Amino acid sequence: MFNISREFAPPFKLIAPFFVVGTIFYILSAAALLFISFDYDYMQMGIAGWAHLFLLGYVMMIIFGAMAQLIPVVLETGHFSVDFYYVIFPLLLLGTIVMVLGFWLNPILLSFGGILVLAAMGIFAIEVFLTIKKTDLNTLTVKCVKVSNIFLLLGILSGFLLSLTIAGFLGVDINSILKAHVYAVVGGYIMITIMGITLILLPMFGLAHGFDEKPVNLSFKIMTYSVAFVIIGSFIGFKVLAQLGYIGAFVSIALYFYQIILIYKKRIRKESDIWFKSVLFAFFSLLLSWILGFMYLLSTDYRPLLYGAVWFLFMGFFSFLINGHLYKIVPFLVWFHRYAPLVGKEKVPMLQEMYPKKQSEYEFWFTMGGTLIAGYGLMIGSSDFFKAGVAFLFIGSVFLGTSLKWMLNFGRN
Repeated sequence: MFNISREFAPPFKLIAPFFVVGTIFYILSAAALLFISFDYDYMQMGIAGWAHLFLLGYVMMIIFGAMAQLIPVVLETGHFSVDFYYVIFPLLLLGTIVMVLGFWLNPILLSFGGILVLAAMGIFAIEVFLTIKKTDLNTLTVKCVKVSNIFLLLGILSGFLLSLTIAGFLGVDINSILKAHVYAVVGGYIMITIMGITLILLPMFGLAHGFDEKPVNLSFKIMTYSVAFVIIGSFIGFKVLAQLGYIGAFVSIALYFYQIILIYKKRIRKESDIWFKSVLFAFFSLLLSWILGFMYLLSTDYRPLLYGAVWFLFMGFFSFLINGHLYKIVPFLVWFHRYAPLVGKEKVPMLQEMYPKKQSEYEFWFTMGGTLIAGYGLMIGSSDFFKAGVAFLFIGSVFLGTSLKWMLNFGRN
């Protein structure tokens, strides 16, 4: 599945904690939504705390763990120093906790949490760039890794400025820096990373070959310039430049979505397993988010559309894309580190045997139902619908946690 030698593979004990803690943060994110009141104010500290719990604790934690395994695949070389991840993990874990507590309890904590997160992501980016220097490859995925990590550094630096301002140590323009921070992290790092990695994982898991890659190449270039325009426009107060960036981001996502359709049409593997269903709903959510976001741009600042777009991007696209791939990546890692040495010596399990079918189905349906119901409630301003959907989301997150535990314990004596 992954073209990687045991020499380049990082230790399983290094990667597993990222997935375990990321899933725990996902469960906590779902639970926290039951206690947050959305009043359509994106500057609300409770919402900001939840966003960092979700993005730092869940999305970033799992992406970093996955990248520890995938970077050798993408670059076809070993890490510069895989031991850096032993430092990245506790820094990101503690930094996330302190930052969330800062948003929820005491703003003074934000500066301390911010410096820990800055250190974790700085070390991660440095290790990635040092590893890139070891290879001559220049594929689109390698380009995505390079550019996304530049935006990661810009995003975390702007975020650190915000944390110092909220804590009372600086006095920067929060609205301007916030736009740069959000676009650098969400558009520049997360979306560009997804573009590069899915170009490998989706064809691999779907057995798709011979598709045209021009749409995703163009999507990558447009997203890169768009994020740069928003960051520069926000910092210098040039609204026209930022607005060009907003429009460019919509065009980029549309091209990326078209690329996914091309890959889907070329797939050979037709079975509808938990990975396929999760990815299908993820891209449905991306399309829904795109439509709602475009409608918001055309509206007179009608906030429910913006909240709906962000909701389906985060809880629909990011969550289902990540969770669906966990059902592929974790069984492979367990197989690779526990059973690969036994190949040819004794019978070893197949990968499709190494994830819990019923639990994964429960996770999918509860989470999908919760995402749709809560999103609907958010857009019509109904707290009852929103809380009902979140309750389903929380149940689904618990099933994800039990599924992950089942997969990690597979084959243990």
